[in-house]
Amino acid sequence: MVSARGQRREAALDLLFGQKHITADYPVPVRIVSEGEALAISLIENSEREGLDPFDVLRSYRMLAEEGRSADYIAALFSAAPVTVKRRLKLAGVSPKLLALLREDAITLDQLAALALADDHETQEHIWFDANQWQRQPNYLRQAITRTEIDASRSRLVRFVGLDAYETAGGYVRRDLFSDDDNAGYIADAELLQRLAAQKLDAAAEAIRLEGWGWTETRIERDVLELNRYGRLQPVERALTEDDQREMDALTARQDELTEKFDALPEDDENAYEEAERLENLITEVNAAILAIESRALTWDAPQMAEAGAFVIVSQQGELVIERGLVRRENSAALDAAGATVTGTPDAEHISATNPEHTPKEKPVHSAKLCQRLTAHRTAAVHAELIAQPSVALAAILQRLVPLAFPERYGHGFDAQCVELNGTSNHDRLLGAADDLAASTAWGVIEAQRQQWTDTLPARRADLLPWLLAQDPGTTLLDLLAFCTGTLLDGIAGEEKPHPINAISNALQLDMTRYWTPTRASYFDHVSKARIAEVVTAALSPKVAADLGKMKKGDAAAAAELRLAKSAWLPEILTDREVPVARSYGVADDPDDDPDGEESDARDAPQEDGDANRDGHHDGRINGTELPEGVGSESTVDDPTAAPQATARDSNGALPVWPFPTAAGAATAMSEGAGRDATQDAA
Repeated sequence: MVSARGQRREAALDLLFGQKHITADYPVPVRIVSEGEALAISLIENSEREGLDPFDVLRSYRMLAEEGRSADYIAALFSAAPVTVKRRLKLAGVSPKLLALLREDAITLDQLAALALADDHETQEHIWFDANQWQRQPNYLRQAITRTEIDASRSRLVRFVGLDAYETAGGYVRRDLFSDDDNAGYIADAELLQRLAAQKLDAAAEAIRLEGWGWTETRIERDVLELNRYGRLQPVERALTEDDQREMDALTARQDELTEKFDALPEDDENAYEEAERLENLITEVNAAILAIESRALTWDAPQMAEAGAFVIVSQQGELVIERGLVRRENSAALDAAGATVTGTPDAEHISATNPEHTPKEKPVHSAKLCQRLTAHRTAAVHAELIAQPSVALAAILQRLVPLAFPERYGHGFDAQCVELNGTSNHDRLLGAADDLAASTAWGVIEAQRQQWTDTLPARRADLLPWLLAQDPGTTLLDLLAFCTGTLLDGIAGEEKPHPINAISNALQLDMTRYWTPTRASYFDHVSKARIAEVVTAALSPKVAADLGKMKKGDAAAAAELRLAKSAWLPEILTDREVPVARSYGVADDPDDDPDGEESDARDAPQEDGDANRDGHHDGRINGTELPEGVGSESTVDDPTAAPQATARDSNGALPVWPFPTAAGAATAMSEGAGRDATQDAA
């Protein structure tokens, strides 16, 4: 029998019996409950006097679940929210060996939550017990489990396709119950995600083509440089219908009302944050509705539409964006003859590049100081990502060392590099270029890592080499190399032009929206009022930006910060990923070069659409656009409908080593990368 509660009452009865106030057959009411309920009742009663032991709470939840109690029953018993019950049941399902550590305070609930992402106890134990002490932070544990999967909360394709559609198609999602993000989880079947995105884009493109456009193409991201190669057929703006005008008036009044309420909120009142977020969401919805009405007022001439086309694009926010009225160079003459209004010059970028003397000199959008400020943030973001992806850091440092070791193969380069080998840390230079960098997300990651390494490394320089030799080269040394490589990054630039650091940014699939947001202090105070209006117009709509020109510069900057709060807009200097052409001298001739140039000529010949993939090879692109964020055939699994299996064993039945990037894995990745580079060079 288990006594759940009432020990004091039992003692009182014993006292009464000893004093002969009651007899041995005195009836005492007793309620029979299960062992799980007994533990729960005891915990709830004791919680009035002392805090609950997390281990006992999880054990109680597990016992109740094993007895067949529903989540709603457990929630009612503990007066807990249903999501709390689901999370605690997930924690209770972690390996018993790890739960035992919780009772000893040798593991935290956050660490257990990270390990709960693994679906089997063996993998959970393997990851925990094989890790070094400093690798047991929740973010490292989570990375070890999901290293080959796509983070759904960060992927624009996941937002575009939707997790429900992905799961309906048979895809498996490793859910993260401990995140408040609706898209929290990890996707293993990148090929399925890509296929669903392509199908959704193609369906949207077909609907746009039926409007009467001569052609449509799909893109998974908006490439400003590509769009600038097209002219723009201008629509005619008709007057709004009476219904549209009434709706527009109501929306404009609502917009003014919400903005006034938002501006009236006290800036230093923490209790106002929730209300501010609610108002921001409402303002965003109103702005979208205004933009939709404005779009309905645009009309196009049908014969002119047949000479132009449209791009169907996935935006940074994972939303569908349509760029209508694009004019190719071969169609511009026909439109001119028809009297159409076409702005911009098709292939204007190409003309400027080949005829630089025809390019008028203009004042740059961003000053040298602002460029340095923004690129300091970019450099810090790359450093933060290198910490999370140490194998890329290894490749980056070797990319600098290999040409120095093999000058007979690579010659002597004289271009700027993004990784400097002079041993000077970029710490002070970055802080000097951007006075707001110290408060940024990237800098927080960097400084946290710096402190951890400071606490881990030996105090004396003489002890450093012996300590390094004693470490695991595939984990500790690789992660230390990643941090040190980040301190050698030289990514600060005083002008907008291709930069070598973009090569590393591309390898990391860097998403700057995670590390930088447009605010008054970070951007709008440093540009002209005309630029502020231009940014808001491009990011939202001309209607939203209409009143900025009437404001004072400071008020316009503050208003722009508010209106772009949810936009994930980035200035061009942070979105441009172009890498400068590498130049070198003294390079040995390639013995495989074709002596007569025929093969080269054949390679340089233009291909028809689709030629690149006629052999059935999948290159991870949709309609010629490269997929971001790890989406591609290399991340696929054999069975998209099945949950990921336990960690595979080798031929001897042993589990593999700690699943962070290892020296061997990095070497394999580098050799594969070298093979790809050789293929690209040959092409």
